[in-house]
Amino acid sequence: MAVTDFFAGEIAVELLKTLISISRKSLLCKPSADQLKTTIEELLPIIQEIKFSGVEVPGPRQVQLDHLSRTLKDGLELSQKALTLGRWNVYKNLMLSRKMEKLTKKVSMFLNGPLQAHVLADVHHMRFEAAERFDRLEHRLGSMKIGTAGGGGWMEEAVKRVEMEEEKWVEGGFGNLMGMGISMGKKKVKEMIIDKDDLAVVGISGIGGSGKTTLAAEICRDGQVLSYFNNQILFLTVSQSPNVEQLRAKIWEFISGCDGIGSYGRRVLVVLDDVWSLSALEQLICRVPGCKTLVVSRFVFQTVVLNATYKVELLRENESMLLFCHSAFGKSTIPPAANENLVKQIVNECKGLPLALKVIGASLRGQPELYWRSAQKRLARGEPICESHESNLVDRMAISIKYLPEKVRECFLDLGSFPEDKKIPLEVLINIWVEVHDIDEEEAFAILAELAERNLVTLVKDPRAGDMYSSYYEVSVTQHDVLRDLALHLSNRGNINGRRRLLMPKMDTELPRDWERNVDQPFNAQIVSIHIGEMLEMDWLRMEFPKAEVLILNFSSKEFFLPPFIENMPKLRALIVINYSTSNATLQNFSVCSNLTNLRSLWLERVSISRLPELTVPMKKLRKISLVLCNINNSLDQPTVDLSQMFPCLLELTIDHCDDLIRLPPSLCKMQSLKCLGITNCHRLHELPTDIGKLRCLQILRLYACPLLWTLPPGICELIGLKYLNISQCVRLKCLPQGIGKLMRLEKIDMRECSLIWDLPKSVASLQSLRHVICDEDVYWSWKDMEKAMSDVHVEVPEKYFSLDWLHE
Repeated sequence: MAVTDFFAGEIAVELLKTLISISRKSLLCKPSADQLKTTIEELLPIIQEIKFSGVEVPGPRQVQLDHLSRTLKDGLELSQKALTLGRWNVYKNLMLSRKMEKLTKKVSMFLNGPLQAHVLADVHHMRFEAAERFDRLEHRLGSMKIGTAGGGGWMEEAVKRVEMEEEKWVEGGFGNLMGMGISMGKKKVKEMIIDKDDLAVVGISGIGGSGKTTLAAEICRDGQVLSYFNNQILFLTVSQSPNVEQLRAKIWEFISGCDGIGSYGRRVLVVLDDVWSLSALEQLICRVPGCKTLVVSRFVFQTVVLNATYKVELLRENESMLLFCHSAFGKSTIPPAANENLVKQIVNECKGLPLALKVIGASLRGQPELYWRSAQKRLARGEPICESHESNLVDRMAISIKYLPEKVRECFLDLGSFPEDKKIPLEVLINIWVEVHDIDEEEAFAILAELAERNLVTLVKDPRAGDMYSSYYEVSVTQHDVLRDLALHLSNRGNINGRRRLLMPKMDTELPRDWERNVDQPFNAQIVSIHIGEMLEMDWLRMEFPKAEVLILNFSSKEFFLPPFIENMPKLRALIVINYSTSNATLQNFSVCSNLTNLRSLWLERVSISRLPELTVPMKKLRKISLVLCNINNSLDQPTVDLSQMFPCLLELTIDHCDDLIRLPPSLCKMQSLKCLGITNCHRLHELPTDIGKLRCLQILRLYACPLLWTLPPGICELIGLKYLNISQCVRLKCLPQGIGKLMRLEKIDMRECSLIWDLPKSVASLQSLRHVICDEDVYWSWKDMEKAMSDVHVEVPEKYFSLDWLHE
């Protein structure tokens, strides 16, 4: 865009100011000045949009805009003459008035002529580019859409979290609070997006934890809003480290319509939640007819970007008391036995912030009065929580974890190791806590439950999960941004080389500078978490981590070179490598793992593994391997690879959503120590090894959602230690093995959505330990007939459940 385009906007502003002055001073020129003023007021927003769009204008259009700039400049000079001209000079006033009328006609002709053509041309190009971009995106992402444009709006993960939270309130009898607390804000925002056509981009702002997302979600569910936008609502979480191109592609796909016809002129609402950056916001706002954007952020952005902003009001006194009592006592009022004044003092210190009321209330639940008095004094010594002092929220929230048991507190601080707005696989979290804090899995899960009860984390669970045989992979953890900030704040105190956790708070293109400045000394961190983009060998620093036990590599790129300093981590026990891009990343320098003799847990997600490292010494301490959404490339089935020799003590092997897995390597059957084998969502797996029966220690076998698996080999009947078998959604399976009755220790079978299995082998009557069967109605009665000989068996027909929760945004 040429410089003159920017001048056009500035000239229009000055001209508008001058015309206002003229209309006040000159009676003769006033009608013409007022008319020109009205025209410029219509033109000014358009020029401002061109000015701040950052889009390059084609040559012919550039000439027209230059001409408009000159016309506006002439108008500015003309209006300034009128402003200095005395009232007694009637002739010159009349001449200036006529010139202003001509100038008005010129500008109006441009508005009603070339500008309209430009709009149509822009819409045409926009639709073409959107279709082309979405075709590329669709090829890469497949079917990542969470909803459909005609089925109640497009609600992504942020709305789902709020809906789950509100369902808990309704079940507990506290649903009215939501209506009281956000009714006024809901009314005001609805007025901005429905009643005022001139407000194309509006905002909701407020401090963290004040209910901004709750308000936005409530607006998206409002019947009047849904009717006004004909259910065309897109809800996106932007976050602190957004993938702007991916978000833009989703927005353009939504606006252009799913039917390929396009959506020019139809009403649509795009909600951008958790926006941190003005630069990201400017790239995501789409100014087309009919499209409105609702921006939810902790920040108040400039009026140049947002037409209007509603600042979320904190809870009133009665609302705060209701929310606090629910969290602290499980009731709607203060119990008679509680110290009413003390409760009111603590509620007052929370200053109406919903998140503070919930978390602090939960932290005080069940504690003695002396504990409450101590908490009240600590809160009173801090500065008030308000919009202008958001940074103090972290210090105030610290009171909620100060009196946690030390081990629970440390586990909470570990949560700062993961990126914001991402689900944390429970398997990863449990493994870290087990390795770092010297606890077993049962205690780790109990700690997680305690954190969830205190509203410090949220558990997102698959309805299938919940018993002792459920995979931790079926459960994930989320955490509010403010609580993650608190964990980061407390973990990043003190000398950088002496910290227990070395964490990158958000994704960056390079390692932090303070890391680079301190590489001359070893880092004593137990947990090292890196969140970064593409890294080559030369991009890594030479760092030493003599005490590191956990390394978490969060990245987003097509290629990733594992850091050479892994060799300087002799105590490394858990390695987690997670790629958050939309396609698998080629993992380079995987051989660096060959010297990790103390490694106990390995998690690889969305990466391509060309070959396993050649080990000079077997990894005798490795207990768990998880390959999720990986391209294995037959790396497990190479002639030189003997899994039983490489990992002689492996207890658990999970292979999930690995679409290129066709068969399991024969060497797997020699892993005598293996207790849990999960081959799930592998859509090309068509057979199991015939020697699988040699896994005599195997207790859990999950073959969930392997649609091409057509038979179970007879060797499965030799798994004498098997306690749990999951073959659900193996839709091509026609029968259970005839000798299944040999599995004398089998306690549970999950065979839902195996529609071709109608009959059962007679040997199932010999399953003496069987207690629970989950199946479809077609085979339900066959199992019921067996119940006569198996009196302790519970046969369950579950509700149909479909989910795409495993997909990453």
